[in-house]
Amino acid sequence: MAYRNGNYAAFYVAEPFHPSSLGANATKDFQYYNTLRMWKGADSTFPFIDSHEKTYSVRDGSDWEYTLKPRLRERLRNSKNIIFFLSSITTNSRALREEIDYGINDQGLPVIVIYPEYPTKESLLVDGSLKQAVKSLWSNLPVFAASMAGVPTLHVPMNKEVIKQSLHDGEFIVGSGKAPNIYRYNA
Repeated sequence: MAYRNGNYAAFYVAEPFHPSSLGANATKDFQYYNTLRMWKGADSTFPFIDSHEKTYSVRDGSDWEYTLKPRLRERLRNSKNIIFFLSSITTNSRALREEIDYGINDQGLPVIVIYPEYPTKESLLVDGSLKQAVKSLWSNLPVFAASMAGVPTLHVPMNKEVIKQSLHDGEFIVGSGKAPNIYRYNA
């Protein structure tokens, strides 16, 4: 049985990576993930436990079926939830589809969706509900749109304090008993 204490960060990275020295850092969604890591590095009390650090790193050119896919799944099995960065540049890549499909449909992991292009709770909402522009982003990854009804999903802006609050929220971890639904913090 896996010890599920990690937060699995899911984000779009161009496939294959550019051979430039920037690598994955050339993709904005990867930079948002690095922001979480930076916050954790600057403040050890920031409640982000990076599941990507639980297994050894793999190289961009590694074999999908024998190395990359099994490593993603191992990390997800050691996670209590998924932190999904969803932006206008998020693309339906093979790796992201696998992460979300396996994480939700096999592991039943709740998802905290971070919208990097929205800086406040208020910016996500209209009349207390998620804006249509936010909901439209779900179609960037059809497996997420089709699967999210199976787990609780918490939708938050790219705001350190709101993300910290969501990471502390014990209702958005596997086994919490929280009903599958779309949740957001009131503005």
